[in-house]
Amino acid sequence: MKKIKLSRIIIYILLILLTVICFLPFYIMIINATHSSNELMTGLYLLPGASIFQNYLNMREMIQIGRGFLNSVIISFSSTLLSAYFGALTAFGLSKYRFKGQGIVFGIVMVSMMIPSQLGIIGFFRLCKFMGILDTFFPLILPGIANASTVFFIMQYMKSSLPDSLLESARIEGCNEFIIFNRIALPMVKPAIATMSIFNFVGSWNNFMTPMIVLFNQKNFTLPLLIMNLRGTFNRDYGATYLAIAMSIVPIMIVYAFVSRTITEGLTAGAVKG
Repeated sequence: MKKIKLSRIIIYILLILLTVICFLPFYIMIINATHSSNELMTGLYLLPGASIFQNYLNMREMIQIGRGFLNSVIISFSSTLLSAYFGALTAFGLSKYRFKGQGIVFGIVMVSMMIPSQLGIIGFFRLCKFMGILDTFFPLILPGIANASTVFFIMQYMKSSLPDSLLESARIEGCNEFIIFNRIALPMVKPAIATMSIFNFVGSWNNFMTPMIVLFNQKNFTLPLLIMNLRGTFNRDYGATYLAIAMSIVPIMIVYAFVSRTITEGLTAGAVKG
């Protein structure tokens, strides 16, 4: 018993230490957001300062933080919703139907996951120019429809958690395929959709390279672009920069707080009571 208690104490200490190490960068970032630029240049602070309101005013003078938030919210939520629905729809088709060329389609999905997106950025830019959608939100939203990693992840989840017998029963009752997908398949794979939605939202929210290439008007800039412009000013205001970065993390934390509950519920749905 003493050995078990000692091992638990050691595990708890290690977990607490790991938590502190993970939280420390965020804590320092928040503390830096409360200090002025001159104070930050003198050293590291562990206690909050009194310059957060002035940093906010300086930030508002240099960038349109509200507009950047709105643009990022529109792009990230739209892209995430499209990726979740169409990714699940594609995964449903690949995992529950048998058709000629299915292996080829699945192979294309797998290969697209292995090719870095940076390699196709020139072709993507030329395609957007040909379609006339440069300097709009469409190049940042529409690619969410074809998210290969989402398709692959949900597809693997469907194979283990969505029995074919349930789908056959629905077909016998007279349900068409879209009703089966929307009312049966989609609710059953919510944990997988929630998991990938977190990754897709964070990736879209923090996306810097693609907006930098396809957006030209500052009114359309996303939050990462505005923060980069803030850091790129001649007289760099470190306090305002840290405050902008801290504010940009808040939506990610909110989305994770809401979506993580769905993941937990899905993981415990099939638990055996005893």
